[in-house]
Amino acid sequence: MSADKNNFSEKFSKRINGILIDPIIFTYKFICNCIGGCCRDGVYTDYKEYKKILSIQEKVKELMDETQSINVDEWFEPPEKDDDFESGIAVGTEIINNKCTFLDKNGLCTLQKLALNEGSFKWKYKPLYCILFPLTIYDGVLTVDTDHIDRLPYCNIDPNTKLTMYEACGEELKYLFGQDGFKELEKYCEEYLSEIKPGVKENVTK
Repeated sequence: MSADKNNFSEKFSKRINGILIDPIIFTYKFICNCIGGCCRDGVYTDYKEYKKILSIQEKVKELMDETQSINVDEWFEPPEKDDDFESGIAVGTEIINNKCTFLDKNGLCTLQKLALNEGSFKWKYKPLYCILFPLTIYDGVLTVDTDHIDRLPYCNIDPNTKLTMYEACGEELKYLFGQDGFKELEKYCEEYLSEIKPGVKENVTK
């Protein structure tokens, strides 16, 4: 995000499950045509997610290919303080062979493959920020990760698409908020869009 974190959250008032909502998600046009391209830069995990991944490291190693490292010491960056994460601590994944340590040569997430192989929910082991992208939580606000999107030519807005970020990420938003929280988000979306005056074009790119 390019906004100043010192005052970014002050712009918003709607809060669901403790998370402020940036209404840009209701108007930002978005379409994605990549296969794991956004995963190449790695991701920040919550410290609890980091520990969970370490607890299943042997299972993860079994599914890694020759482009990945089975040396666990190479998987993560040093922990750092970040209040946007539940534990207050973020741990970044390392980049190995120009991609996230958990991304295989086919552009598939090893953590998600493991969950599916076990017959579990696909996001059982996947970090929240992986699941949400191109949405992100910044300064306590659910918003669009425009900085990251702008760096990815295959993961960007399309002036011809009518699909909004909110519509494109419905499954992810339900996962984040739960059914009740998502219903509240739906209501807020309807209220917000009804307040946009006809003929006034929203800035949907930033």
